[in-house]
Amino acid sequence: MDWVLHDPVHGAYASGLLQIGPKGDFSTAPSLSDDFAALLAPQLAAWLAQLGPGPLALVETGPGEGTLAADLAAELAQGWPQLAARTELVLVDPSAALVERQQRRLSRCPLPVRWSTFEELAAAPLVGVVLAHEVLDALPVERIVWDGQGWRRQRVALTPDAVPHDGGSGRREGGIAELQLVCAEPLEESELERLAALGLNDPGPERPEGWCTELHPALGPWLQSCGASLRSGVLLVIDYALEAFRYYAPQRSRGTLMAYRAQRASADPLHDPGCWDLTAHLCLETLTAAAGEAGWRCLGQGRQGEALLALGLAQRLHGLQQRPELSLAELLARREALLRLVDPAALGDFRWVAFARGSAAPEQLPLFLQEPPQS
Repeated sequence: MDWVLHDPVHGAYASGLLQIGPKGDFSTAPSLSDDFAALLAPQLAAWLAQLGPGPLALVETGPGEGTLAADLAAELAQGWPQLAARTELVLVDPSAALVERQQRRLSRCPLPVRWSTFEELAAAPLVGVVLAHEVLDALPVERIVWDGQGWRRQRVALTPDAVPHDGGSGRREGGIAELQLVCAEPLEESELERLAALGLNDPGPERPEGWCTELHPALGPWLQSCGASLRSGVLLVIDYALEAFRYYAPQRSRGTLMAYRAQRASADPLHDPGCWDLTAHLCLETLTAAAGEAGWRCLGQGRQGEALLALGLAQRLHGLQQRPELSLAELLARREALLRLVDPAALGDFRWVAFARGSAAPEQLPLFLQEPPQS
C-alpha cells in the first residue's frame, strides 16, 4: 500500500497521477468550496490563541493540492490578523509532484509558508496546531484473514494460479500471472494481543473462514513522529473512522480497504496498482490508544456533520440568501456543497478527533463539540 501510493516513479500520489477535486479522481471537503475552511478556521484560531504569545505554526500534513492550506491562510489573515502575524504555515508532504502544485497554489499566501518533514521539525519542535485531513486513512494497513483455525496475514503474490487462496482475490486471463492476495503466515503475538483488545481473539461462528479485516500498525509511528515535531499544541484528525464494534462487525467481511479513481470506488486493491488511491477506515479505539502511547491527550471526537453545525454551518447556509452578487447557479452550487458536508450519506459521517500534547491545555471543550449557535 505504501509502495503503490508513494513510490516516486510509480506511486499514485508521489508521481502526481491522482487529481483531487470534483473533476479529478475523488472529491474532498475543501475541494467542494472554501466554506469548509471558513467553518474550520474559528476552531483553529481558538486553539492557536490559547498557545501563548510567541511564534506559532499551523501545520498541515498531506495537504494534497494545497487548497485547504490556502483557504485557511486567507481566513486567518482576514479574521484574526494579529494572530496571523505570528503564525507560519508549514506543509508536510512526501510527494514532490504534489509539493510543486502546492507551491503554485500558495504563491501569494498571506502567511509565511515553508515545506518540511516531521524529522526536520523534530530538531526544533514547534508550538501550534497540526491538521491531518484525510491523511491517516492512507497509511498502510495490515490485511488479515481468519483461516478457520487462526489469524493469518495476507500478502500480495504474483502467481499464475487460477484459484485464489483462503480469503484471497485475484484474476487470471490467458495464462498470464497476476497479483493476488494470499493467506500467509500466522500473526505474531503482539498482533494477536491487539486483536484480543478489540474482542477478536476468538472470532466466533459469525465470522467464518475467509473473513478479512485490517490492523493499523503504521498509526503509532506516525503519531510518534508527529508528536516529536510539536513541543506544545493540538492535533486535529479528520477522516473516515468507525468504532471497533462497527469496524469489526461480522457483516463487514471484507474489511474497509478500497480503491478510488475517476470518482469511482473499487473493492479490488490490486487492480492497476499505482493508478488508484488506496484507503482504509480508521478504528477509533485503535487511534486513541496509539495516540495515548505516543503522548497525546484526547480532547474529544464527533461526527463532521455535528462539528460543522456547531461551527455555524446552518447560519452560513441561511446567509446565502444575502449574497446578491452570486448567480442562481452559484447559489445552488454553494448550497449543494454545504449540504454535502453534513449529509451522513456523503461527508457528514467523517470523524473529527482532537488531541493535545505538551503544555497545551485548552480551557474548554473544542468549539466543534459545543452546542450549535442559535439561528
